[in-house]
Amino acid sequence: MPNAATSPTRTAVVGFGVSGKVFHAPLISGDPGYSLDVIVTADPERAAEAARLYPNARIVPTPEALFALAPELDLVVLGTPPLTHFDLAATAIGHGLHVVVDKPFVTASAHGEELIARAADGGVRLTVFQNRRWDADFLTLRNLIQEGALGEVRSFESRFEWWRPEGFGNWRDTASVADGGGILHDLGAHLIDQAIQLFGPIEDCYGETANHGPRGDGADTDAFASLLHTSGVRTRLWMNGMAAQAGARFHVLGSKAGYTKWGLDSQEPALAAGLPPSDPAYGVDPQDSWGVLGVDGATAPVPAEKGAYPRFYAELAAAIRGGGPLPVDPAESLETLKVIERIHAFA
Repeated sequence: MPNAATSPTRTAVVGFGVSGKVFHAPLISGDPGYSLDVIVTADPERAAEAARLYPNARIVPTPEALFALAPELDLVVLGTPPLTHFDLAATAIGHGLHVVVDKPFVTASAHGEELIARAADGGVRLTVFQNRRWDADFLTLRNLIQEGALGEVRSFESRFEWWRPEGFGNWRDTASVADGGGILHDLGAHLIDQAIQLFGPIEDCYGETANHGPRGDGADTDAFASLLHTSGVRTRLWMNGMAAQAGARFHVLGSKAGYTKWGLDSQEPALAAGLPPSDPAYGVDPQDSWGVLGVDGATAPVPAEKGAYPRFYAELAAAIRGGGPLPVDPAESLETLKVIERIHAFA
């Protein structure tokens, strides 16, 4: 076996849709701490595209074919629908492989607890791809809060909205809530995680969900969540895939100032367009999208921090090699899932 302290982490990406193609494969291939050795997809067009983009990777059609190669691998990345996460992660852990699970972590918190226990027993590292912790606007806001620029934060509003009435064109259009579908599972896993990162644990929560699409299974296309943190901050979150006009991405009110930011982070469209993470332009938000800080009549734009999705894999490599902290503790993603479950029960 190669020396784990010096050799690249041998990696397989399962799934080559948006998650695998846009996020994981570019970030992994752009990090010298990894080698992208295997890509799993049963779709012939996606397989051809994967082979074109990553000629050194082996393209296999099934997870069974992947796990037959387990002795040649160190890490499995799951960019598949949430209904598959538990079984695939459990199998990878059983083969002694480290695992990255895309959000939402799993479809039920009991499954998350079991995976965490299995990873601990198996001596492997398990983490969840909560990449929005490295959005440019989130990093900027976190710094402002830490510096005390807003004073005592009292209210945090966060929105992730777009106009997509035709749907996503993937599993999100058909997955039921029980299968990890619905926008609260999908985007709520990001927005709730961000709120907890900023303001700490949740004391109480409630929410609303609605389905404005043609589906009859109740999977939500529009959701709202209100969270009361033990710190006293009140968080209000909106998720909507059918918003003809989007609201502010962040609207934060404190005792000294407020901060308002419009528009979404630029890293996903940059990766989708093929911009490598090593490009100096990667993660740089244009000045006209910067948020503003201050009070009405006296606000000023705040230069955005550079978006940093590559840090997830850099921190994971350090954790695998040296036993350091994971980029995302799966217990934190489990807490986010429990909040989602509570909101679904309320709504």
